[in-house]
Amino acid sequence: MERFLPSDEILAAVVPVVVYWAYSGVYVMLGSVDRYRLHSRKDEDVKNLVSKRDVVIGVLLQQLVQVAVAVLTFKMSGDVHSAGGANGGSTSWLVLARQFVVGMFVLDTWQYFWHRFIHRNRFLYRHIHSWHHRLVVPYSFGSQYNHPLEGLLLDTCGGALAFVVSGMSPRTSIFFYSFTVMKGIDDHCGLWFPGNILHLCFWNNTAYHDVHHQFYGNRYNFSQPFFITWDKICGTHMPYKLEKRPGGGLQARPAMPYKRSKSAVQ
Repeated sequence: MERFLPSDEILAAVVPVVVYWAYSGVYVMLGSVDRYRLHSRKDEDVKNLVSKRDVVIGVLLQQLVQVAVAVLTFKMSGDVHSAGGANGGSTSWLVLARQFVVGMFVLDTWQYFWHRFIHRNRFLYRHIHSWHHRLVVPYSFGSQYNHPLEGLLLDTCGGALAFVVSGMSPRTSIFFYSFTVMKGIDDHCGLWFPGNILHLCFWNNTAYHDVHHQFYGNRYNFSQPFFITWDKICGTHMPYKLEKRPGGGLQARPAMPYKRSKSAVQ
């Protein structure tokens, strides 16, 4: 009896979902280490405006759509993105690196400008993006908690565009999408562990994005998930400083004066 081996396309659609729940589960277990938390466990329970049950349901819904769109994208791309790459044959490490960098840039650009736009459009913020900001105190498995339309537009379509523009193969995209998922979880985990390699490699990190989830930072730090380039270019960069939090743990605070606003939608 011939053994069934899933195709690269199926793995690229499914593996990032498995990585999401496995990696976020690690952070859930590590969340008991209070001295590295950016918010207290009490604040996580009290300040957030959505239950963890609803977050899980919302994320699973978004991931169902992501898998469907991924399969459709792979089918439409056909032989152009075959396992050997657009040029056929094996793909060199240099080409893989280029595809990763292009994919990261495309995804960052797509998400920055859409993210900023839905913050500044009152209707879109109130009815769509405010779903994500129900998590005033972010945590790992809330990374992909969005309104379904936002999940489709920013995450799913952005990921598909990064795949198409970069020219990566489905096999390469398994690693690209899994890394993107891990980076998003790290940005939302609310934990600042010393020696975290993602904090060492990226200025766009847990504390940087935590600032954005607070009321004072709602007009800043739109960049996600990799670099802070567009925030720097477009004047929406808010640097942070880490301080000891009263009662234990840490907190990210703005390292610059900021304009107070009566509305979160600016």
